[in-house]
Amino acid sequence: MVYGKALTNAQGYLVRFIPADAHILIVGGGTGWVLEEITKIHPSGLSIIYIDASAKMTALANTRQVGKNKVTFITSPVESVILDGAFEVVLTPFLFDNFTDNSLRKIFSTIDSHMKPGGKWLHCDFQNTNVFWQKGLLKIMYFFFRASCGIEASQLPDADACFAVHGYEIMTQKFFMNGFVMSTIYIKK
Repeated sequence: MVYGKALTNAQGYLVRFIPADAHILIVGGGTGWVLEEITKIHPSGLSIIYIDASAKMTALANTRQVGKNKVTFITSPVESVILDGAFEVVLTPFLFDNFTDNSLRKIFSTIDSHMKPGGKWLHCDFQNTNVFWQKGLLKIMYFFFRASCGIEASQLPDADACFAVHGYEIMTQKFFMNGFVMSTIYIKK
């Protein structure tokens, strides 16, 4: 209720940048609703590895309509998964905000090691702003998710630094909720 459609709109914006017949890695996809959004654009031809650490979320995602796309569901933290091959597209929807900077660097390196040069990293997450109510909402969000889900983070990590260090360039960005939510398409050099 707090975010309205901003979170789904931010993810939905990204799926239009997925090319046909792509090999895709989705990390932290939650309930998997984004799979149905992807299928609306690409009803077949995609090969998707879908990773979420939560068995409950993976089970929900596994009930989604994926058309004739091939989807492999994995319940595990991404850094524990042995992935075969490289991906043209990586999607990380609202994933990085769960981690400290140290953990994020490790997770980012794991994902990056499986990205093809010239590949697209589709990322959406919250970002720090100078808007008073957004700062307060972020604090409440972290308090709630630390207490209820046991996430390790208490503030947003510096994801921009990870993308910069690993040689990604911004292709395009779109902002939602007055800049509080950002969708970014990165290209790996």
